[in-house]
Amino acid sequence: MVKHQPLQVYEKQVFVSFVTGIYGCRWKRYQRSQDDSSRWECIWFLILCSSFLLLLFWAYFWLVAQNDFNEFNWSVYNRSGEWRDETIPILASTTVGFSYITFLLILALFHISLGQQLNLYWVHKIGVLATLVTTISGVVSVDDIWGDEWDILLVSLQSTAPFLHIGALATVTAISWLVAGYVVRRDRSNFQVMVLLIYIIILLAIYLAPLTFTCPCIMDRHSLKPRPDIIGRRGAPMLAPENTMVSFNRALQHGASSLEADVTISVDGVPFLMRDRTLRRTTDVSKVFPGRQFDDASFFNWTELRSLNAGQWFLESDPYWTVETLSAKDRSRIGNQSVCSLVEMLRLAARANSSALLNIRKPPAEHPRYRSWFMDTLWAVQKAGISQKRVTWTPDTDRGRVRGLQQTTTEKLSVEEIRQRGITSLTLHYGKASHKDIQEYLANNVSVTVYPVNEPWLYSTLWCSGVPSVSSDAPQVLRKVPYPIWLMSQNAYDFIWISSDLVSLAIVIGVFCFQNYHMIRWRMSGMQNYNPEQIMLSAVVPRPSRDVNIMKEKLIFSELNNGLSSTEELSLYPENGYARYSH
Repeated sequence: MVKHQPLQVYEKQVFVSFVTGIYGCRWKRYQRSQDDSSRWECIWFLILCSSFLLLLFWAYFWLVAQNDFNEFNWSVYNRSGEWRDETIPILASTTVGFSYITFLLILALFHISLGQQLNLYWVHKIGVLATLVTTISGVVSVDDIWGDEWDILLVSLQSTAPFLHIGALATVTAISWLVAGYVVRRDRSNFQVMVLLIYIIILLAIYLAPLTFTCPCIMDRHSLKPRPDIIGRRGAPMLAPENTMVSFNRALQHGASSLEADVTISVDGVPFLMRDRTLRRTTDVSKVFPGRQFDDASFFNWTELRSLNAGQWFLESDPYWTVETLSAKDRSRIGNQSVCSLVEMLRLAARANSSALLNIRKPPAEHPRYRSWFMDTLWAVQKAGISQKRVTWTPDTDRGRVRGLQQTTTEKLSVEEIRQRGITSLTLHYGKASHKDIQEYLANNVSVTVYPVNEPWLYSTLWCSGVPSVSSDAPQVLRKVPYPIWLMSQNAYDFIWISSDLVSLAIVIGVFCFQNYHMIRWRMSGMQNYNPEQIMLSAVVPRPSRDVNIMKEKLIFSELNNGLSSTEELSLYPENGYARYSH
């Protein structure tokens, strides 16, 4: 028997009430229990953890995929035929879901640390399942629409891996308090041993993870190559309509050393600039030629193309959320843009003493200029008066007919194939250009241009890799990156890595020793239990049901309110979390 004052037993526990109330809607003290959680509730805790990890992966993916948001919207447009910024609902739902699941997980961890049962409220269970199903559906949809974008995860790790390692190390080290409390302060079981082994394996894996990192920016500062040149991809499409004269002018104003454009041949042999197969997205063809809005752009003649407005769509759809930053004069100029010819763009490049990269789309087989598109393009280059050495184009075909012009390929070829075909330049997507491949190409005097590069972290990573030039939709953003975001020598990183591992190991060992302190004391003293309030008096008493316990608690409260004496005795039964009282 252990005597207690009533106020000692029923003192208010605001924090515990808050945690158990929000997590399981258990606001009353007699509703809470320190019994072991049921298997069903443990399964829900695992579902909650799985949802958190999946959402963490999903949020990280969209964080690094900002580099290609316009590419995603363009992919959706090609499927649906309607231009919308689909990233807004995705980012909003991801933010809400991640915040909700993280909050629930924190409450669950508090339950474990406080020794409370995990009883997730049914409303939260529905919310967790809805969030999990929504996230899985999003992953499947992105894999179907935008499957190539998963490559950006591997590329981003070249920049973020050292920081993710520190974050993971801090998280696993903090969890050691819960693991130690679960393993040390209970009777040994096979499941506890399994939990401990899994934790140790995860901890060792994180300790040794930097051995697998390939980070170009972990290098000697003296080995850093010159800053990569920036190619204005379709001009500066975040500031003006793509493939228009105002867009190319903006790109040159923001430090672009070259201009990139998409070239299509009209039905009367005039090369003009257009990215899409049709004219619906970037012109007002639906108003001027409503019956031909779905026709291939190459089946229009130059007079018809020139009559279309190629700038008003930018002001209406605002694809990059930048229209509000434009002045009234800029908006007026943009609203009066027309379809740009290749000759106009090349003349601008010649005046600015810059070069040009052309992505030429061959006309369909039934097109009148199907066999003469090559000569039409050469004629435009000659008419523009630009040096042929400053013009590079793709596809890499008809090499025997090219005299003086540079050609590049978008295929990822081996060094042997490059030598056989006489290629000196590659234009590769960043997902295909690994650090090892770039180093091999540069060692064999092959110039590499990587596209699309719109974020400073990706530009910094490619800079450290030694890439000579990048193609970007955002030259105004990359212009503000005078130096890689971070650069660290190998010795400095090894010191940080080993030091953080040793600090983490010391903390983990200290936590386990602290949690095991009372157990060591018990073994040294030979006592079965050092805490008199935890004497298992109920070992010889049948375990009462939950309803009986609740009724006893309510009766006791009523007796206390009727003036129960403070000298009454209290018998505790900690094995089920409820108290029995006797006079």
